[in-house]
Amino acid sequence: MNATMLLHRLKSVLRRLKSVLRHPKEHPRLRRVILASVLLSLPVVLGAAGEEQAAGRAQAAANRVAELAAGSAQDPTLRELVGQRFVVAMQGTSPSPALLARIQRGEVGGIILFGGNIESRAQLARSVAAMQQAARTSGRPPLLIATDQEGGKIRRVPWAGPALATSDLGRLSPAHIQREARAAGLRLRSAGINVDLAPVADVPAAGSFMALERRTFASDARRVAAAATAFARGLESARVAPALKHFPGIGRAIRNTDRTAVALPATLAELTRTDLLPFRKAIAAGAPIVMISNATYPALDAKPAPWSPRIQALLRSTLGFEGVTITDSLDGAAASRGRTIESVSSLAAQAGIDLLLLTGTEASSGGAYESVVRAAERGKIPVAGLQRSYARITALKEAVG
Repeated sequence: MNATMLLHRLKSVLRRLKSVLRHPKEHPRLRRVILASVLLSLPVVLGAAGEEQAAGRAQAAANRVAELAAGSAQDPTLRELVGQRFVVAMQGTSPSPALLARIQRGEVGGIILFGGNIESRAQLARSVAAMQQAARTSGRPPLLIATDQEGGKIRRVPWAGPALATSDLGRLSPAHIQREARAAGLRLRSAGINVDLAPVADVPAAGSFMALERRTFASDARRVAAAATAFARGLESARVAPALKHFPGIGRAIRNTDRTAVALPATLAELTRTDLLPFRKAIAAGAPIVMISNATYPALDAKPAPWSPRIQALLRSTLGFEGVTITDSLDGAAASRGRTIESVSSLAAQAGIDLLLLTGTEASSGGAYESVVRAAERGKIPVAGLQRSYARITALKEAVG
């Protein structure tokens, strides 16, 4: 580990410690899960002193997480730990009684909103308020309310910007992009939305479907990096969490990765030189969320990215990302690969992705939740992994709360 990366990780750990100290004493559970996350970060930082010592510290930290998990009756149950990882779709323009009941039971951690869920400012405000009230009155953490608001045609909230498509935004200066994103973020925030599944950090190659849809900032990796980082900063200044997508990059794809099983044959060296550059820069600037693509990267792993531990290792160990990860639509990944939504949800959770994005029916996301619970009960998803994800997710919710 070089000095620059070590310094970056030390700073990240210090930021987390400061976050713990800022939390009031009346939130002991949140303090415990964030402290657990900090403890689990320290072995990675101190690992520069030697792999053997790092392994010992990692084991000690894992043991400490188990102790924290057993701390009191107020700690989350296994079902609640799993529930915080689910970001699910809402059907119609108001939450159903069944969805509200799932939120009250702690089986849902976030909601993804699409254009069909939104008809007016007042209606959207009522829907979001009803869902947040269901979480609050049952003692659950607040919900992440997410949408896709990239710009141009990819805008679920029609009265919020950016009106310009991403490709047009890319022609502006970073300062101008940041202002556009902040203005959009303020509109989203006023509607109760606290997560934007944007910006697109993909670097397009010839024939890129993303470029054809005008969803990429530029063809030069450095320009994409500057634009994506500026967009993310603008959203954060409005207290909306940005989600960089689609790691480790789908700019080389000529077919939509939500509809087709796409394999991208780029080597690690090629990905590092081009595709990873925007992610690396935005992560260094403090990006809180990274979305994992639905593509497969044979040079890295034969498994598709949503359930590839190697892709997770590339993001967390190589790039030093310590924030929250989220899948792209798992319904798309399941359909394009002939799998069930239950199986891909369990595989993604086992791989260590924090948030599982389900865009299908409420019934299908409910079935996926039960499948992941069963996998956790059988030990396929370690409790320490569930605690780490819970810590990251609840810390994110505190940051945007």
